[in-house]
Amino acid sequence: MDQTAAHKLVFAMLDADGDGVVSREEYMARTRNVALAMGLKDDDRLVVTARTLGERAWASMDADRDGRMTFDEYAAWAGAEAFDTVCAPVLGALFDLADADHDGALDLREFTALRTALNNPAINAEAAFTALDTDGDGRIRRDDYIASIRAHVTGEGSPMGTALYSGPLSDIPACVNGQRAVRVSGHLRSLCADS
Repeated sequence: MDQTAAHKLVFAMLDADGDGVVSREEYMARTRNVALAMGLKDDDRLVVTARTLGERAWASMDADRDGRMTFDEYAAWAGAEAFDTVCAPVLGALFDLADADHDGALDLREFTALRTALNNPAINAEAAFTALDTDGDGRIRRDDYIASIRAHVTGEGSPMGTALYSGPLSDIPACVNGQRAVRVSGHLRSLCADS
């Protein structure tokens, strides 16, 4: 998958309400959603850390500071450097929220809770988990998880990305310039109005 296609898929996942833009509230809900899925309270040290890193990421992504990120803003921002300096810490913090036993790895239940809380379809979570669990021990390590997302976002190819967006979800584009699209969720629906 090329980088533009990967960006469209990630943007569609971030655009939880499917209106064609990612609001600050949508982006920040990621921490809340993972915390809720894992039964963590707002004042938990790990939740506070994830929320703080999420705020920093949002400030970096929202180029015009209007509280909304368009696909063009996201595409201009996203890449290897942004991933390494901004996204990886946030994704690591979200991973830590899902790591219920704090062993530095996720089992299938934890992985599925994390990915669905981040607006990925649950139907493909097991296939994505299997793609990442290359040694077959039933655990996904933090570094492997982050490296796989980096590979997806930078267009290098990611077994997890391929699995998450396979089947009927493989052609999910983000809403760009008024084009008709669907969003990544537990089901498919229109993302933007016909123009």
